[in-house]
Amino acid sequence: MKTILAYGDSLTYGADPGGGPRHAYEDRWPTTLEQGLGGKARVIAEGLGGRATAYDDWTAAADRNGARILPTLLASHAPLDLVIIFLGTNDLKPFVAGTAAYAARGARRLIEVTRGHFASVGEPVPQIIMVSPPHVVETTNENMLSNFGGLDHLIRESQDFARHYRRHAEETGVHFFDAAAVAKADPRDGVHLDPANTRAIGEGLVPLVKSVLGL
Repeated sequence: MKTILAYGDSLTYGADPGGGPRHAYEDRWPTTLEQGLGGKARVIAEGLGGRATAYDDWTAAADRNGARILPTLLASHAPLDLVIIFLGTNDLKPFVAGTAAYAARGARRLIEVTRGHFASVGEPVPQIIMVSPPHVVETTNENMLSNFGGLDHLIRESQDFARHYRRHAEETGVHFFDAAAVAKADPRDGVHLDPANTRAIGEGLVPLVKSVLGL
């Protein structure tokens, strides 16, 4: 059986856009992906709300720097056949990184961290899929808007995710998936996804993961 690490933020955790409890286990995209693979792989979900790619958020209680935490998780869950990197939305906060270009560069750093970690311990390097986040949509949620520096900035930068992520994926030789092609954010907060759109990401990843892992 193959082993997949799903490394992400609140979209992987299953945050509810209405501020309620996280989505039920069966509605989170790593669960949907695992089900779609028909028992041929297990998907380990490592999602943390507020996690950025490779940047610090000093306002957070837990460490949100994805590059600093990733080696620990790679060691904890090894051996791995595939790592899915699905981060970047939190990077758009002006006090974190601020732009889609910086988010994509941070995601590229996670590719380097993953490859370097396994090479350093002499273990096979897993395949990698870089996922660009869904677009932000219009919202009147003041808490979200204040965190992300305003709606215009947030929408504009989120719509530029795929362009930057695709380029870095091609340059580094990893696989690419655009979550905006299958999922749309909920206007209640403009960023998070309802259960159907969360499941859609897992469903959308199934053909690519099967191809990458030869399932």
